[in-house]
Amino acid sequence: DVKEKINKEHEIIVYNDDFNTFDHVIDTLIATCDHNPIQAEQCTLLIHYKGKCAVKTGELKDLKPRCTKILAAGITAEIL
Repeated sequence: DVKEKINKEHEIIVYNDDFNTFDHVIDTLIATCDHNPIQAEQCTLLIHYKGKCAVKTGELKDLKPRCTKILAAGITAEIL
């Protein structure tokens, strides 16, 4: 018998709001999620037009401090 380790991938979801500027969200994604400027801009556009975007996927222990920093920047986010 082979036992398989299953790691459930989690995502940080960032939600649109009427308060934060595009530049602020882009800068925050670059600083907290290791995005390059183009990736951060694309995520920000998706957040604006679709209402939300998964900005980072990974293990919960990696995502928690990143999400905390996003929230501290005044951006609405959660881990799913």
